[in-house]
Parts: sequence; structure tokens; C-alpha cells
Amino acid sequence: MLTDRIKDLIARARIVSFASWESIHPAATIAIFQAAEDARVYLTDADYAQIVALSPQTSSLIPIAQLLRDQVVEIVNEARAEVFAQFPHIAEPGGGLYPPERAEACWRDFWHYLRPITYGLAGNQSQYTSAEGLENMRILYQELQVPLDAMTVGIEGIKTASLSRIDPSQHAIVIPYFDHLITQLKSFTASHE
Repeated sequence: MLTDRIKDLIARARIVSFASWESIHPAATIAIFQAAEDARVYLTDADYAQIVALSPQTSSLIPIAQLLRDQVVEIVNEARAEVFAQFPHIAEPGGGLYPPERAEACWRDFWHYLRPITYGLAGNQSQYTSAEGLENMRILYQELQVPLDAMTVGIEGIKTASLSRIDPSQHAIVIPYFDHLITQLKSFTASHE
């Protein structure tokens, strides 16, 4: 059962921020991103069409964001397989992702980590995180004793699985969106040691 403190941290662990996007995007575009973030969902095709109409100069990576959204289940499954390959007993009794509810929460986090990456791609903004939200996430992970090494492997797995679906000519453009989040999560490990 989750304590009130944990519930509060979950509510405050919002890792996405669009505050720095105001100089690039009109308020109406930011509102589309914010509505999706508030609902904790991926952008829809209708959302993407509105973003293109409102901010055509920043929409070149939307097809990649759509591709990743449409293949999120497969991407997360591949990342999960990578976690199990490196930590074969992690979901067994005594492992960091036991009982099964902990493992399911981890895979759900993977699904949610790809979501802000797609926002960044759609908005052509590789800086899409909130320092405050990330700090709350770090505290939450520490309190819940989340296996940070496995989470980092999983996020790297999301990057690898995503890049395998993207034309290699676009990798250099797309990689910073993944590396931004990976760097943030790796800092959890550094501050935890």
C-alpha cells in the first residue's frame, strides 16, 4: 500500500516541462502538449495535425514521434527483454522488481519515459524535462528502492529499440532526445551512491 508521502511524490514527479518552449511555440501549441502531459497520454494524430498547423517550422520530426508512439508496446517489450538479459533474476523473489506489481510499475514507467521523448521530437525541443519533477522522481525512486541500474538499462533499451525503427540517416538528429533523458536518469544513480 502506498503511503501519503509516496502518493504525493508520484503526483509531483512530473518530469516534463514546456516552460522553455514559449520562445519557439505559440501558446496554443504548448497547450496541446500540456493537455497530453496532464492526461499522461501520447499525442494523437489530430494533435499532431494541429501542431503542424500552428508550428510548421518545428514539425519535421513529427513522423518519427508518431512511429515511436505507434510502436511503443514493441519498444517497451524489447527494453524489458534487455533488462531481463542483464538482470535475469530481477523479477524473482529477492530481486529488485519483485513482487510482480513492482515489475509492472517499471514497464509502465518505460511506456511513460518514451512519451516525453515523443513530445520533444514533435516540438523539436530536446530539452523537455523539469528539474523539479526529476528531483521528485529521484526521491520517489529512492523511497521505493527502485533498481536504478536496471532502469538505466531499460531506458538505454528504449533508445536502441527506437533507433532500430528509425532511418539511420536520422539517428544523429534523434539521439539527443533520448540522451537528454538518459543523462537525467543516470544522475539519479550518481546521487544515490
